[in-house]
Amino acid sequence: MQPVDLSQEDIHAYLARHQKKELLRLLTCGSVDDGKSTLIGRLLHDTKMIYEDQLAAVKRDSEKVGTTGAGEIDLALLTDGLKAEREQGITIDVAYRYFSTDRRKFIIADTPGHEQYTRNMATGASTCQLAVILIDARHGVMTQTRRHSFIVSLLGIRHVVVAVNKMDLVDYSREVFERIKDEYTGFVAKLDLRDITFIPMSALKGDNVASKSDAMPWHHGPALLDHLETVHIASDRNLTDLRFPVQYVIRPNLDFRGFAGTVASGILRKGEEVMAIPSGKRSRVKSIVTYDGELDEAFAPQAVTVTLEDEIDVSRGDMLVQPDSPPHVSSDIEAMVVWMAEQPLVPGRPYTLKQTTRQVSAEVASFRHGVDVNTLEHRPIARLALNEVGHVQLSLTQALACDPYRANHATGAFILIDRLTNNTVGAGMILEAGGGRPPADVWAAEPTTPLKARESLVAPAEREARLGQKPSTVLLVGLTGSGKSRIAYKLERRLWDEGRAVTVLYGQNMRTGLNRDLGFTADDRSENLRRSAEVAKLMNDAGVITVAAFVAPHEAVRERAKDLIGRDRVLEVYCTAPMDVMRARDQSGAYRLADEGKIAQMPGVTAAFEEPKSPDLILQTDQVSVEQSVDRIIELMKSKGLLP
Repeated sequence: MQPVDLSQEDIHAYLARHQKKELLRLLTCGSVDDGKSTLIGRLLHDTKMIYEDQLAAVKRDSEKVGTTGAGEIDLALLTDGLKAEREQGITIDVAYRYFSTDRRKFIIADTPGHEQYTRNMATGASTCQLAVILIDARHGVMTQTRRHSFIVSLLGIRHVVVAVNKMDLVDYSREVFERIKDEYTGFVAKLDLRDITFIPMSALKGDNVASKSDAMPWHHGPALLDHLETVHIASDRNLTDLRFPVQYVIRPNLDFRGFAGTVASGILRKGEEVMAIPSGKRSRVKSIVTYDGELDEAFAPQAVTVTLEDEIDVSRGDMLVQPDSPPHVSSDIEAMVVWMAEQPLVPGRPYTLKQTTRQVSAEVASFRHGVDVNTLEHRPIARLALNEVGHVQLSLTQALACDPYRANHATGAFILIDRLTNNTVGAGMILEAGGGRPPADVWAAEPTTPLKARESLVAPAEREARLGQKPSTVLLVGLTGSGKSRIAYKLERRLWDEGRAVTVLYGQNMRTGLNRDLGFTADDRSENLRRSAEVAKLMNDAGVITVAAFVAPHEAVRERAKDLIGRDRVLEVYCTAPMDVMRARDQSGAYRLADEGKIAQMPGVTAAFEEPKSPDLILQTDQVSVEQSVDRIIELMKSKGLLP
């Protein structure tokens, strides 16, 4: 940043020009010791935003701590302000620093890299528009890199800079940079990160930080500061959907009644029609009042007072919106939650949910799944512990006006507050309102919306003649460890070797794809089988023999699945064994996790398993081998006329 000679410029004009600069909020994140704090220190140093006494103090601390060697200044100490941070050489708390250039103002957050400070990182990232994810050129993409990239994606940060740091330690190798770039690009393909810029740099030496580096002439992109000054953020705000949460009702006298608040999104215009949520009453904007006078229009994030032409009932917590683009209003919401408290989040415990200016009582109705922030894998959970992230369904005591977080950050974000301590214990991003599935009967034979089905031009008899088999579904049911999956795949192999067209639908595999949004509640297990039964029916319609292996703990659900596929096509095989045998076979650790309370509603442990009343075959898998079991199933299929 060039120094300004205020003696030649009116101070008020300078301040006015400075006030109008666009503000960019950004954060640095990544693995431990990737140089996040050093990068911020370098930006502050090279833009001449460090006072002389600050620089002198950092020099003294650098000599005392000795993290960079004799004579070197440890610029990381500009942000690592806590005593514990300086002693350990790590970042613990979120440090905010401000600097500016001739083009923009910046607020930068230095967030921790350690897994135990995930909540700190999420807090620092919640208001940011851009994330700088640092990668140590010596180590490449690490577990923490993936974790922070997931949280950046989860929080809807639209602009990402991948800063491959410490290039001086790999001789500024272009090959190293390209390898890391390819590795990171492959990983984030599954995340919603669209604007990604890769920059090789050395924060310690200043290469490609505030200015282009001569050491890397092969890099034709911008230096970091150039990118920060020019990245387009004006279109990030939602200017389409008006959301004006009312914070206060102002009534200074009998002649004035206004509604004060901050425009969360959209544009509020004088004379336009608005609707109050939740009442649905309509009126028009009479005036938009500010301290400096009335406005013709207001947009986010302006704080204004609105008066209406009609005397409609509007209170604190209500929201003014455009009638043609209202938010969702529901007392059930699906959300991703980052948990920030030592005491875990569990179903049934009441919390206060605060969203915009509205507060309602909320509790967890069910857990859809937890997310391993290191691998992005979904796993069944019964609670959320400190620093964990999970997909939950929340039940509210009052309806909430909200939008999906991806569409509107302002009305899609919320916090959970402990009702006893008044501490913030969780941060959430709304995925959808109204629950994960419609209230209609999803097992119904006819869809709620009339649809005309198209018939295939290939008749079932033609398929049977071509494939030489009658399509059927062998439904193997039983508890975890009963052997049903081993039998299913061995049966597939045998039938295939005999020239049959056959496939396997395995409950666990279905949960990694088509049914990845489902948890392990009774309703979700029912939906898992319903969707899989639909797939089995389609496979049978195509002439393919389907072997389906599911826990399927409820008799009524199994019967409905048979009806859906067609009872003349289904053979039900019950696989069972003593509980101690099934526990010993279990390699997934599901029984152990259920005993520890980490898997809720585990059939056979904490939830019931209803044995089939009249299965076509019962296999005591502790008494018969897998090969013998396959033999018996094939004999059954032949006896029923399904195999020649």
